[in-house]
Amino acid sequence: MIKHKRTLLAALVSVSLLGCNETAKEAPVTAPTLTAADAEAFLDNAQRDIEKMQVPAAHAAWSYATNINYDTAAVSAYFNEVLSTKVAKLSKEAAKFNDVEVDADTRRQLDLLKNGLTMPPPADAAKAERLAKIGSDLSAMYGSGEYCREDGTCKSLVEMSGEMATVRDADLLLEYWKGWREVSKPMAPLYAEQVSLANEGAAELGFANVSELWRGKYDMPAEEFPKELDRLWSQVEPFYESLHCHVRAKLGEHYGEDVVPQDKPIPAHLLGNMWAQTWGNVYDIVKPQQEMKVPDVTAALNAQGYDEVAMVKQAESFFSSLGFEELPETFWERSMFQKPEGRDVQCHASAWDLDDKDDLRIKMCIQKTGEEFNVIHHELGHNYYQRAYKDQPLLYRGSANDGFHEAIGDTIALSITPKYLKQIGLIDEIPDASNDIGMLMQVALDKIAFIPFGLMVDQWRWKVLAGEVSPEQYNDLWWELREKYQGVMAPVTRDADAFDPGAKYHVPANVPYTRYFLAHILQFQFHKALCDIAGDEGPLNRCSIYGSEEAGKALNDMLEMGMSQPWQNALETLTGSPEMDASTIAAYFAPLKSWLDEQNATRQCGW
Repeated sequence: MIKHKRTLLAALVSVSLLGCNETAKEAPVTAPTLTAADAEAFLDNAQRDIEKMQVPAAHAAWSYATNINYDTAAVSAYFNEVLSTKVAKLSKEAAKFNDVEVDADTRRQLDLLKNGLTMPPPADAAKAERLAKIGSDLSAMYGSGEYCREDGTCKSLVEMSGEMATVRDADLLLEYWKGWREVSKPMAPLYAEQVSLANEGAAELGFANVSELWRGKYDMPAEEFPKELDRLWSQVEPFYESLHCHVRAKLGEHYGEDVVPQDKPIPAHLLGNMWAQTWGNVYDIVKPQQEMKVPDVTAALNAQGYDEVAMVKQAESFFSSLGFEELPETFWERSMFQKPEGRDVQCHASAWDLDDKDDLRIKMCIQKTGEEFNVIHHELGHNYYQRAYKDQPLLYRGSANDGFHEAIGDTIALSITPKYLKQIGLIDEIPDASNDIGMLMQVALDKIAFIPFGLMVDQWRWKVLAGEVSPEQYNDLWWELREKYQGVMAPVTRDADAFDPGAKYHVPANVPYTRYFLAHILQFQFHKALCDIAGDEGPLNRCSIYGSEEAGKALNDMLEMGMSQPWQNALETLTGSPEMDASTIAAYFAPLKSWLDEQNATRQCGW
């Protein structure tokens, strides 16, 4: 459930600055002093050239994603290599204006260019080439990874993950957990070398290290950003601890307290997920015992004859009810709703904006299920966000910060409540509030269980990228943070040369992770603000903004801003406050928290 969007930093071309030549017969010429006018000209030229290139690049990516073969792969890889090389060069050019006095708007655009790289290459060509090679090798090691058992059979990550979701054999779960982490062990020396090279590149851009670059993308001092995240976590932590206490107790009943001690963190292999990042797969173990009447959306969709297009049309009608313009006809002509016969495609759901204007699409292999119905609403949330900021300058066509885009999609999905399902005729009656505990538990096991994991991945990376820990300490720090934030522990002693962070895709792929933490906080804050604007006075978890043009206008006012202003301003436009606030999570899950407190009354909580 992602957006595919070429923001400026995904599709840059290099624009040269005025330079000077040296000859053997003449003294070196002093470089001219750069001015604010030079900076503005640099940005104007960059944006003009980018707009010429980004559409064919986007079409190449789309062609590959929807028809995977030798030729589409070659074309897509070519554009990816060319554009990634050029963004590095342009970022270096932008850094030349670090000390030039410019207006706030120009400075914002220059910073967006300069902060765009995740692993900035050094100017030295050999080092830059080596950095690129390491990145490619790490991705290949992860992508080709598998675990081979003693009997000679080998398991892919997908196969092991599928079994871990349903298998309740603690020994087999441990075997798979350990086996997958053998894949990441050889990554450790390469990762350490990558950190060293990228820090050289960051220094050339004017940053102390890559950690400062990453933390500096959020419209506040880099050193203050981690404190802000910990403040938000402190608001969620009491509820998380209640959920953790209940889940640990039920796992202890299931597996035995010798396997799940009741005074320690939960062993990481028992939570239904390879990384213990979401816990929804153990719902059958931890769910309330009383029978719950939960709407069967899958059955309703099939009974009423919904096909894939009808599901998307219904999701579009949600946005139309908020006052948004209907999707363009090209959306219906060019999107991929089903897996085509006779060719390989990427089925992972994603939302696309191919021309930064109106060529909006989604790519899915839609299954006629209630879960996919939610996903479609989520993906269209990305599309409507993309269209809302289409008239902004190129540099500002993106979400206010990298957590906003995912948060918007999830915010819309939070409105797919029984109330909404009844309004559109998928169910005949709304179950009474006594049934909410089961539904809230399902949501919490995925969304709330994820929050501390979403926080700690980059907490680990920031310390590593800042050089605060040596490579020999990488793994110890990983488990120290996992125990601190998640209350999850390694099920066996980990060797000093293990590199367990590398077993999570986003680490070897160098994909920043804080965006997912922010999205999980912001979606509940957005949902509450929109429900208040819509005048819904019922429990927050039962609210749907369907049909409220007032809520739709408030949402669109924020979406239209794109990246043009600090995210605090965008947030205030919708919520009335420039501060992120996780207290809305407590309000949303209030019935479940009361139920958990009853269950935990005689238990020892904490770890």
